[in-house]
Amino acid sequence: MSTSLRKLANILKRVGQPAKVAAYSDGTRLLVLPYGGRVLGLYTAKSELNFYWTSPALATMENSRKFFAADGWPNSGGDRTWLGPEVDFFLPDFPKTDCYVQQRALDPGHYQVVETGGGLQLVNRLTVHASRFKADLNLRITKSFAPAPNPLRHERGLDLRGVAYAGYTQFTSLELLGRSRATPARVGLWNLVQMPHGGEMAIPTYWRAEPFLVFGTIPSADLIVQERAVRYRMRQAGAQKISLRAVAMCGRVGYTCRTDGQWSLIVRNFRVNPSGQYVDVPWTDPDRLGFAVQACNVNNELGAFSELEYHIPAIGHGTGRTRCDDAAQVWAFRGTERQMATVRKLLLGV
Repeated sequence: MSTSLRKLANILKRVGQPAKVAAYSDGTRLLVLPYGGRVLGLYTAKSELNFYWTSPALATMENSRKFFAADGWPNSGGDRTWLGPEVDFFLPDFPKTDCYVQQRALDPGHYQVVETGGGLQLVNRLTVHASRFKADLNLRITKSFAPAPNPLRHERGLDLRGVAYAGYTQFTSLELLGRSRATPARVGLWNLVQMPHGGEMAIPTYWRAEPFLVFGTIPSADLIVQERAVRYRMRQAGAQKISLRAVAMCGRVGYTCRTDGQWSLIVRNFRVNPSGQYVDVPWTDPDRLGFAVQACNVNNELGAFSELEYHIPAIGHGTGRTRCDDAAQVWAFRGTERQMATVRKLLLGV
C-alpha cells in the first residue's frame, strides 16, 4: 500500500528529514527528499497514490526513526542519482565482487537545498574513491526540477478520458573539481527510478538487441526480445539485472504495473549519445564499454521493487570534459489496463 504525500511528508518532518513539495500548473506534485537527493514521490493532482516505490519503513513514525538511524544503506526509494562505472564506485575490492558498498558520500550524500528563482536545487559536494585507479575524486552533483507537460496533450483523435497524468523534468550535472581533473579515472552520472515490483519493462530498440545479463537468472518467459523492443517481466525473487548498449537505444523506457488495484505507466525520456563515452561495464568484462540502459529486478532483503536505469556519457580522463549536463523527463499515467496499453503504444511503440 502506497503512503500518501501528506502522511509521508509529515512523517519525514517529524523524524528530522524534512522533504520539499514542488507543485506544477498541471497538478503534478513532487516530494523531494534532500537526504539522498531523491524525488521520493510523484503524484497526480487528485490522487495520493505514489507512482514510485518507497521503503515500507517510511510508512510509520517508529520505523522511520529506526530507518534513518541504521548503519546500512538508507534506500528510501524513488528517483536517485548514482555514479558509474559500478565496478569503480561500488565494488571496492574489484575484480572481487563479493563486497558491494554504497559510498555514503554519494548516497545519502550531503545534499544542500538551494532555493533559486527557477525553483528547487539540490547540491552535493563529495569525495568518492575509484577502486581500480586507487584514486579519490572530488565532485559536485547538482539536481533541479521543472515541469514536463503531458506529451500527448496535442494529439487528436485520442479518447483518454479519465487518464491521470503527472510528470517532471530532472536536470542533473556532474563536475570534476580541482586536482581530480588530472586523475586517470572516468566517471559518469547514473540515474535510477524505483517502482512497485511485479510489472513489465518495455525498452524500445532500433533493431533486435540482445540484453546482457549482468547478474542473476531470468526465466525465458520473463525476458522477451523482439525485433524492435525488449520486454522484461519483473516478478522473480532475488535480484536480476540486464544491460543494453547505447547504439541500439531509442531514448525511452517504460514500466507498466498494477498497484493498489490501479494500472499505471511510467516512461523515462532521455538523451542517448552513442558518440559519448559510456563507461559502465559488466562485472565479468570490464573492458566492454558502451552500455547505456539497464533494468534491475529486486525482491529480497533490500525490498521489492523494479528499477529503470540509464547512464550518461562520462567525464574525466580521455573524454575532453570535466563537466556534463543532463535533462530527462518522467511521464507518468494512471488509468485502465487498456488505456495504459494505448499510451505505451503511442510513446514506446510496444
